[in-house]
Amino acid sequence: MNPLTELRAFLRAALVTPVPRDQRDPARVLRRRRWAAGVTLVLGAAVLWWSLQLRPGDPLFYVGTGALAATWLIGALVAGPLYLGRAHTRSGTGYARPVVQSLALGGLLLAIFLAGALLVAQVPVLRGPVDDLLDHARFGSLALVLLITMVNGVAEEIFFRGALYAAIPQRWTVAVTTVVYALTTIVVGVPLLVLAAACLGLVCGLQRRVTGGVLGPVITHVTWSTGMLLLLPPLLSSLR
Repeated sequence: MNPLTELRAFLRAALVTPVPRDQRDPARVLRRRRWAAGVTLVLGAAVLWWSLQLRPGDPLFYVGTGALAATWLIGALVAGPLYLGRAHTRSGTGYARPVVQSLALGGLLLAIFLAGALLVAQVPVLRGPVDDLLDHARFGSLALVLLITMVNGVAEEIFFRGALYAAIPQRWTVAVTTVVYALTTIVVGVPLLVLAAACLGLVCGLQRRVTGGVLGPVITHVTWSTGMLLLLPPLLSSLR
């Protein structure tokens, strides 16, 4: 068994070859998706900016990030129906919910980002903003920040790879949702977060295109984000 061959086959099944499906929204549903997505984007960006201006340890931070998750989730539900999606099975002869595949994809992304963090740690101008962002976990309740991270990961994917994705013409879905997701994080003021959002958005967008639903992107996102929250601070601390 060639590991590179297996990796290529996995990536092709997870990110390239779509699962057969037929999901077509009538015109009235598509219109509702578009106005709901537009309003939600404006509100979500504003709440994100406000919540991350708060000092680490401020109880209002938890209120703000909770409100952010609620904004993405409510906006997605108002926009219209959502789908879980299906993935290719390991044998390639059937389809199943994208659980194991998404966990593996999230773990692979996490390993790549942690390897990149080894380089970021050596560049103070890049490391500084990342440390400031992670201070919310260092000086607040880690358990609560972890819960908020997971909830926001679910809510973001339900909105960006659910409602927003379905509101965009099919030819441009992956590109537009990736760019919009990355641009939303600009208000945080951390350049590496924008890059991370672009990479994560691209992977989750491709996964949404393949599976036809939000379950795969949700699992991938939560696996990556919780892993980064738990592993990145001690990794950076060990490199001081």
